[in-house]
Amino acid sequence: MSERNADLVVLGGGSGGYAAALRAAELGMSVVLVEKDKLGGTCLHRGCIPTKALLHAAEVADAAAEGSKIGVRSTFDGVDMAGVNSYKDGVVGRLYKGLQGLVKSRRIELVQGTGTFVAPNAVDVAVDGAVDRYVGRNVVLATGSYARSLPDLEIGGRIITSDQALTLEEAPKRVVVLGGGVIGVEFASVWRSFGAEVTVVEALPRLVPNEDEFSSKLLERAFRKRKIAFKTGVRFTGAKQDDNGVTVSLESGEEIEADLLLVAVGRGPNTTGHGYEEAGVRMERGFVLTDDRLRTNLDGVYAVGDIVPGLQLAHRGFAQGIFVAEDIAGLAPAPIDEAGIPRVTYCEPEVASVGLTEEQARERHGEVQTLTYDLGGNGKSQILQTSGAIKLVKAGPAGTPGLVVGLHMVGARVGELIGEAQLIYNWDAQAEDVAALIHAHPTQNEALGEAHLALAGKPLHTHG
Repeated sequence: MSERNADLVVLGGGSGGYAAALRAAELGMSVVLVEKDKLGGTCLHRGCIPTKALLHAAEVADAAAEGSKIGVRSTFDGVDMAGVNSYKDGVVGRLYKGLQGLVKSRRIELVQGTGTFVAPNAVDVAVDGAVDRYVGRNVVLATGSYARSLPDLEIGGRIITSDQALTLEEAPKRVVVLGGGVIGVEFASVWRSFGAEVTVVEALPRLVPNEDEFSSKLLERAFRKRKIAFKTGVRFTGAKQDDNGVTVSLESGEEIEADLLLVAVGRGPNTTGHGYEEAGVRMERGFVLTDDRLRTNLDGVYAVGDIVPGLQLAHRGFAQGIFVAEDIAGLAPAPIDEAGIPRVTYCEPEVASVGLTEEQARERHGEVQTLTYDLGGNGKSQILQTSGAIKLVKAGPAGTPGLVVGLHMVGARVGELIGEAQLIYNWDAQAEDVAALIHAHPTQNEALGEAHLALAGKPLHTHG
């Protein structure tokens, strides 16, 4: 077994891992980055990027189908999945090539093989039957996540996860989506735009249950309008498939016939088989436990991304990777506030939020004030023919100064508003601070300004 040394060894080349490697190299460290598959991880190859490419194709399909509403003679004649997949794969391929070049330019040693963490500070990598050991003064564990299934539900054939959903050769006509969280509602939105009959089954009482109840209600209203069926508070009991389709059974006794069943019940931490427990890393339910500086219980060993309990978001892992590299370098960055991480669900309409839900704010701050601004009063929203609203949550009672501690938005393209929204939350803004800013007209961004004007007690385009 050969042995090599580096300042930092990173196990996993997804968003968190490659960000840690890039920033560490930028800070002058020697870095080894170990990845068994393709650099970029789930986000680039099986998650964020390909799914959003599909969602853009769905947006184009909707625009073609609805052109007559604005006097454009366009029609939607169907979906060429080979063409859609070629477009999607082209986007992924260009980003992948760019990331490979970036890592190479930073003189990071990229090792492609299956890595196993060996305490206290080494990673063994199996390549072509041989094992090489890479020893780091510090080690970052960043092995990401996998698509969860359910006990006794075998994935295969007409029962698929998001991994298989990204490579379908033809658009389905009837789909059942098991799970009404982010992944489930995004695929439901895509397939409905492609012309499918879609039913979402969610065991919890509402869609996107991690969002503020306000957002759930608006999304459910929009899905009804789009004729996307959903059943909430209903448990799945089983599925049977044959050459003609799949039959989904619910606890209520109802059965739903479909071409496909998408299992979208979340993602699990990819920690099995990487040697973590054997090396003594403290774990819980498969997740690696860390302190607020992302340090594990082993000296010099950090963990980032989806294997750490909390939001499973690529940009969270990316930020954590940068944080860890800077912490190792002695720059003492401030710990990341999980509530300050922006969240976007890219279905139609989009759902975006940052900060606390109303319920969380009441638990933390006691009395709160909320304000809802309907996008019906926003000129650009009227142009886009979208409906939705922005909800603000302020700490403290009405008529008193207080921080804006939650921002929740539903509507077409509201994900593009999350940049200003996260600044409002993370920089401890009050309504008066934002109300004083000038927002360009006509933009949807203007709706954020109008909402804060109203919360500051001087509403203009709202009825008092």
